[in-house]
Amino acid sequence: MSLSPSTFETIVPSRYITFTFPNHHHHHHHHLRVAVLDSPSAATAAASTAAIWVPPGRESDWIFSTFSGHLQLLLTQPLSRLILIGNSPSSPQPISYNSSLHPSSPTPLQRNLAPLLSALTPKSAFLDDGEIPEVPLLVFEDEVVKSSIVEICEGPCVGEMLIENVELENDGVKEFRRRLRFKRMPNFVQSQMRICPKNVTSFENLDNMKFELDRGVLVQPYLNPMVAGISVISRFLEGRTFRPKALCLGVGGGALLGFLRVQLNFEVVGVEEDEVVLEVAKRYFGLEDDELIHLFAEDGIEYVQNLAKNLSEECRFDAIMVDLDSSDVSVGACAPPTEFVRKSVLLAVRAILHEEGVVVTNTIPSSKLLYERLICEFREVFEELYEIDAGNGENFVLIATKSKVRNALEANEGAFLNKLKSVVSGSYIDSIRKIPRTADPAF
Repeated sequence: MSLSPSTFETIVPSRYITFTFPNHHHHHHHHLRVAVLDSPSAATAAASTAAIWVPPGRESDWIFSTFSGHLQLLLTQPLSRLILIGNSPSSPQPISYNSSLHPSSPTPLQRNLAPLLSALTPKSAFLDDGEIPEVPLLVFEDEVVKSSIVEICEGPCVGEMLIENVELENDGVKEFRRRLRFKRMPNFVQSQMRICPKNVTSFENLDNMKFELDRGVLVQPYLNPMVAGISVISRFLEGRTFRPKALCLGVGGGALLGFLRVQLNFEVVGVEEDEVVLEVAKRYFGLEDDELIHLFAEDGIEYVQNLAKNLSEECRFDAIMVDLDSSDVSVGACAPPTEFVRKSVLLAVRAILHEEGVVVTNTIPSSKLLYERLICEFREVFEELYEIDAGNGENFVLIATKSKVRNALEANEGAFLNKLKSVVSGSYIDSIRKIPRTADPAF
């Protein structure tokens, strides 16, 4: 089926077209894969078009080979059209990657893509004087130096998922991590844990390396701030004769659950809607279902509502940690889902808290307006609100208490608080900010 040149003259919201194009610069005349995606938002400026050159060797990565990955890339910029250009994938599924096997400098092909990019530019971008607009050709960059596919599997709720070992390099510092990614939102790392090579003399082939998990540190950007959020009730937890109890809504790889259990001596209940995700967490991320970690394959919102309906003292928690993200790919990375923010759900969450309990929620606001609405919804149900900026330009941690916490930010000593400060990296505890009822959140 051939494409008409006029196909690309107009922006059609969410239209996704892929095709192959002869690569005359390759001595075997391999084909290029071209993917063109128009923004879901009709309000986006019509002339804002850019292209990304897919990193050689990563053409099969879901980030570059799927609609959902392409959409996430587009939504990070105010673009009306994003064009991906790269070699045709060698495999229908992601494969292991080694950056040292691929050139990083611009190729003659990349320098001669102007005619193709011009043909894929919306007509509205052309000026009245006939001048041809220049479409910027961006180069995708991240910290991944190598990747090794551990397993690709599928869950009944989240769909296809990928477990991979990656070698990262940042400012010359090398680190290895195990990651969990979902195909429905592949650019977003659902879970990750630091891993340490065992008895290795060469780091060339990641596929052949053996690793052990490092469960003593949290590497997911927002998890340290989430744990730091518990500090607002540290006075209540000091001197307790019984073990504190936490409910984690959203398990992923289980790094947060294991950290609360091992480092802070919590009894933890973890709720994850997809049973396959729980199996992955146990098999590849060291999550244990034992006398202090209890796992349930259920919808987190329904679990909370059912507990609230059949409330007993054993069902109350000191901390509820909410790490739920929206499954709506069209809005990009967004947390928590709108279903969680319904007043009936927040009231159920409040009901299963101890009187001095705290709710700590990872938020990825898609806009300042939506974050302000989130604050308003929580404010109607909870007594006090606090926040932590995770510092990555994406995540804010919202902290809500069931009752007034006297001098919550002034506590500076105590066994629990001292332990918390020793295991939470950075200055997140000191950066907690109370959100006054008359002030805007720091977004």
